[in-house]
Amino acid sequence: MQIGKVSEPILKRSVLKQLNHRRDEVLLGPGIGIDCSAVGIAEEEAFLLTSNPVTYYQELPAMIAVHSAASDITAAGGEMIGILLNILLPEGSPEALLQNMIKETEKLCELYHAEIMGGHSEITSSVNQPVITVTGVGKIRRSRVTASAGVLPGDEIVMTKWAGLLGTAILAKTHLKELTTRYNKDFIENAVEFFQLLPTDKEAQLSENSEVKLMHNASGGGIFGCLWELGARTGLGLTADLNKIPIKQETIEICEFFDINPYQLQGGGSLLLVTGKGNELAEKLCDNGIPAAVIGRFTQDLSRTVRNQEEKRYLEPPKSDELYRIKVVK
Repeated sequence: MQIGKVSEPILKRSVLKQLNHRRDEVLLGPGIGIDCSAVGIAEEEAFLLTSNPVTYYQELPAMIAVHSAASDITAAGGEMIGILLNILLPEGSPEALLQNMIKETEKLCELYHAEIMGGHSEITSSVNQPVITVTGVGKIRRSRVTASAGVLPGDEIVMTKWAGLLGTAILAKTHLKELTTRYNKDFIENAVEFFQLLPTDKEAQLSENSEVKLMHNASGGGIFGCLWELGARTGLGLTADLNKIPIKQETIEICEFFDINPYQLQGGGSLLLVTGKGNELAEKLCDNGIPAAVIGRFTQDLSRTVRNQEEKRYLEPPKSDELYRIKVVK
């Protein structure tokens, strides 16, 4: 494809023709010459908007961005209605690349019962690999819109699934050949399947009637970064037990291979849930097929720490994710 806005014939056959999943709330969707989408919403509901660029994973960046947008919205207590998808592709990219991106994104949006509401696609010499930005559009009852929802010292932190899921899947996918020089191929391919664990809507729905005060998705900066952000959001201190943070053996081994910290690795697929009844919530989630564990609690003391037996580590504001220390784009 040539530099510039994707041509109308390509837009029709490789993008618009593939968009079939629809939501009643979307009154005006994508089309030739249509620059804005229109969304109708009930008086007692509010919009949720989130933006997720992905530049570090060349093969399926749109897929990662959609999962990230959906997790942001479900962690806020809402439901994703649709996405706006912006795609920048390098000069000379084949049309099939754009077509496959739309196909995979549409398939994933259908999983979330969300609609591709519009966006932009362009070929440009300003990038040397695909750059994807997904803007997630969701709805939420206005009564659920809150910053910290009355979190108090003593409230517990429940973690779902495992630390570093998304980062592990990306590294396993992009470094399969390299990793299998040390590990069994089936072991690494199992880590690639962690992509299937990324949706968080089920645990968010199960938590809705369980006195959960706050939800936060573990994304960039990993579980350590997520814990820090919880403390910053509530203005409280917190303490977590490292030995109670669930983590897959595949994550441990792959992070050891690259000499990176698994607890500071992209953690998409996991939610942190704040409640006064941590054990009760964790048991409910486990009974419904969602692995969960109480990993910490909020404190009156404003320090934010992670304990490992007798050792104590003070958390810091999240910096660059460990994923960026590894060249993942081939």
